[in-house]
Amino acid sequence: METGTLVSLVLYFIVMLGIGLYAYRKSTSDVSGYMLGGRSLPPSVAALSAGASDMSGWILMGLPGAMFVTGFSSTWIATGLIIGAWLNYLLVAPRLRVYTEVANDAITIPDYFANRFEDRGNALRIVSALVIIVFFTLYTSSGVVAGGKLFESSFGMSYESGLYITTGVVVLYTLFGGFLAVSLTDFVQGCIMFVALILVPLVTFSLLDNPLSVTLNELNPQMMTWIGAGGAIGIISAMSWGLGYFGQPHIIVRFMSVRSVKDMPVARRIGMSWMIIAALGAVFTGLFGAAYAHEKNLVVDDPETIFLILSQLLFHPLIAGFLLAAILAAIMSTISSQLLVSSSSLTEDFYKIFIRRDATDKELVLVGRVSVALVALCAIYLAYDRDSSILDLVSNAWAGFGAAFGPLVLFSLLWKRMNFAGALAGMLVGAGTVLIWIYAPIQINGQSLSSLIYEIVPGFVLSSIAIVVVSLITDEPSAQISDKFAEYEQELNA
Repeated sequence: METGTLVSLVLYFIVMLGIGLYAYRKSTSDVSGYMLGGRSLPPSVAALSAGASDMSGWILMGLPGAMFVTGFSSTWIATGLIIGAWLNYLLVAPRLRVYTEVANDAITIPDYFANRFEDRGNALRIVSALVIIVFFTLYTSSGVVAGGKLFESSFGMSYESGLYITTGVVVLYTLFGGFLAVSLTDFVQGCIMFVALILVPLVTFSLLDNPLSVTLNELNPQMMTWIGAGGAIGIISAMSWGLGYFGQPHIIVRFMSVRSVKDMPVARRIGMSWMIIAALGAVFTGLFGAAYAHEKNLVVDDPETIFLILSQLLFHPLIAGFLLAAILAAIMSTISSQLLVSSSSLTEDFYKIFIRRDATDKELVLVGRVSVALVALCAIYLAYDRDSSILDLVSNAWAGFGAAFGPLVLFSLLWKRMNFAGALAGMLVGAGTVLIWIYAPIQINGQSLSSLIYEIVPGFVLSSIAIVVVSLITDEPSAQISDKFAEYEQELNA
């Protein structure tokens, strides 16, 4: 590895760990500060933190890899995500910020569900916490896989060493600095990703010898078509990724941490501007990378590493180190967010409820730190399957959260008549549908269910139906819940 590249990466690691140390001194004395930053994030930090933790390694590896292979038909994923993120800022962000504070100052998503629906038996809390822990362990492993591929492809290290280095640095600053460290590092990482996703496609495009359309047609005419092999159903499946935003705990928890609901319009403008440019950069990296590889007879064994290959071939070692840091930033920002949300659920929704109800804040922060390490170890274990596709791992977890929590979050914020029974039914039906769609040995015309249509579509639809039907055929919410909803509406309108 070039000295310049190494210097850039070492500086990046030092900055991340320095932010973790700052956050450790600033906001980890109580459980609210450790897990939610004391609800004090400015809109710029919250927006870039949400974007960076959302995009993860798939924006620099997964999506460019899909574009490299299939061409324009993969842009529907980015289109659906942009629309979904905008609706998330519009419908969920301000409402969740207000309601979580009204609902006894809830600091985790299961905590919010339990308080919103008076979950005295903790059924909602337990099921939602289990969904978070199971799907987030899977989701976190996708980031760890990306880290392993990065260190193997770029530095000639073993895949396994890459897993431990990536996870080790993230665990250090997350374990000590908590939510504030995660959010501040996300802000820095989001800025790095933004620059990288502009720089790489622009330089690659400038080095192409022929018009893009000519090269892609020569490579594979199908790459120039907007409708892929799946036809209209394939487009629906790709765009349905946007439905997942409403139920992603590591994203919507950022809305809970903004210092004021009045900051949401600013956060939305910053977040959406960042996301649109980042998504376009990823799309063009894949397309231009495919054209460049074809023109230069460049062998690309793993399409998901095209950003890495272009970074090393086209840039000075110092710049290449910065671009590699961008990939690490994408990977680490998501891993840290997911570790913290999983840790929060283990601490607040299991340990505090079932083991030590009278635990002190100091004890809960300690348990949270231990939980971060445990979830990280589980993710590393799953990531040892080096053949795992980053995009496949992300898509499964994304669908699980989107179907289990998406309709539940939306209805809980928009529909006063929704009750506990409807919430529990919707969560179980959504998660169950996704798992059946992925793993059930059912085929139609020789195709698995998940290859016919993305599992989030049936999961989201059936979950929504379950919420409405079960809520209507069971008792209305109690007077206390109705009063809380009225208080929430009043504060939201104020």
